[in-house]
Amino acid sequence: MRVCSDDERGSYSFRCPDCQMPVAKDASRRIVDLLVGSGVRMQVWRLPAELHEVRTGPTLTPDDLLDFHLLLQNDGWFEQVAEAVRRTIDS
Repeated sequence: MRVCSDDERGSYSFRCPDCQMPVAKDASRRIVDLLVGSGVRMQVWRLPAELHEVRTGPTLTPDDLLDFHLLLQNDGWFEQVAEAVRRTIDS
């Protein structure tokens, strides 16, 4: 059982007793209460802080992603990215 402390969404997982495949399900507040009340351990987690950060700059496009993928094929990709970031910060 996992419950997000930020929005109280819950989910639980188990192995199917017949096929042993993992199964994951969303859980309403009622289901969370029933499962925890019957002894299921609950793990509380938080949404990543990055979700609340202010986003600036242009939106990433599929072309940007392709350009980045191609850049990663070069041995000096990290230095090129670092230089681009420095130029962005300096401007």
